[in-house]
Amino acid sequence: MSIYSTDIETAELGANGISKKAGWITVYQAHPVTREYQSASMEYLMFDVGLPAHSYPDKPELPPVGQALCRAADGKSWEHVEDNRGQTVYSTETRQEQIVSQFGELPDNLTLLKPQTEFDVRNGKKWVTDTQAQQAAESRAAQQEAQQALTSRLTVANTRIQPLQDAVDLDMATETERAQLVAWKKYRVLLNRLDISKAADINWPEPPDAEKAGINARG
Repeated sequence: MSIYSTDIETAELGANGISKKAGWITVYQAHPVTREYQSASMEYLMFDVGLPAHSYPDKPELPPVGQALCRAADGKSWEHVEDNRGQTVYSTETRQEQIVSQFGELPDNLTLLKPQTEFDVRNGKKWVTDTQAQQAAESRAAQQEAQQALTSRLTVANTRIQPLQDAVDLDMATETERAQLVAWKKYRVLLNRLDISKAADINWPEPPDAEKAGINARG
């Protein structure tokens, strides 16, 4: 009988997790905080020695895509848990998006479903558009746009009226200038009578000499 051996000594663990025979053993490590599986390695155990911290002798079954592999909280087995890391999720309260950085089930205030508008609100398990809020916002935007257009037109009218008014005040105006002054003042009056709150129904008055004034009379 040979005094040599080419076999690798394999450690044997007792029921208490302590080696009852010295040798090599494959262990599977988990992260000390998240318990996520990290790697496998060969460890040599002396007699009456336990496994390294956060290491386990049972080989885990690899999870399918979309799930993470981690040690159960009681440390007795491996488990597969939901894994959305790297995906974009949305707050069900604010619609704000963020990237998932931890595995595990999403909390109730986050969803993978993307809201379609800034007026979407969460209704159970889906987004629904708050049409009243959307219409109100569109109305405010239309009013702001109409107000800007009105201000621009009034600026043009005031710019045209001022020199014509000067000519009339100094008794230097020609008949054409007097007629232009009246026309521009009438135009300004019509502008000031417009109801901006009804932005969608505004019928902009035609300015005198619209092409030269640089005004788009259609709004």
